[in-house]
Amino acid sequence: MTAEWLLPDLDDPDSAPFWEGTAAGELRVQVCVHCGQRRMPPRPMCFRCRSLEARWERLSGRGRIWSFVIAHPPLLPAYEAHAPYNVVVVECEEDPAIRFVGGLVKGPGSLLGDEEREKLAIGAPVQVVFCERGGVYFPNWMLSERRG
Repeated sequence: MTAEWLLPDLDDPDSAPFWEGTAAGELRVQVCVHCGQRRMPPRPMCFRCRSLEARWERLSGRGRIWSFVIAHPPLLPAYEAHAPYNVVVVECEEDPAIRFVGGLVKGPGSLLGDEEREKLAIGAPVQVVFCERGGVYFPNWMLSERRG
């Protein structure tokens, strides 16, 4: 048995534009056409007004660490070689209610959660970077010098 990364369905009609964006180096979220509610994860219906019409909006990719954890031991075999590794939850600058999960890494193409644990801090400013796994570009995060 080969340990494999869990990969998303790139053909899912609700989330395909998100993954197309990550492959292009963009962080995108769904926005309701009728009420303007941003939503992540993508879904077919707006939870606020129940509209079925949505568009996609590009975000700046800037945010702050809202929470984090160091994973020990790995729950899935594909992650075993990387343990222990960090997992961060990032609130987006444009809308703190929109949060993404990923690893805090040193830069684009870095390994899962390779940034030093001592640098993990709630509220630390971060910038999205994209790391490829199995042909899919996942959003991860690196520390940013931006403050305020």
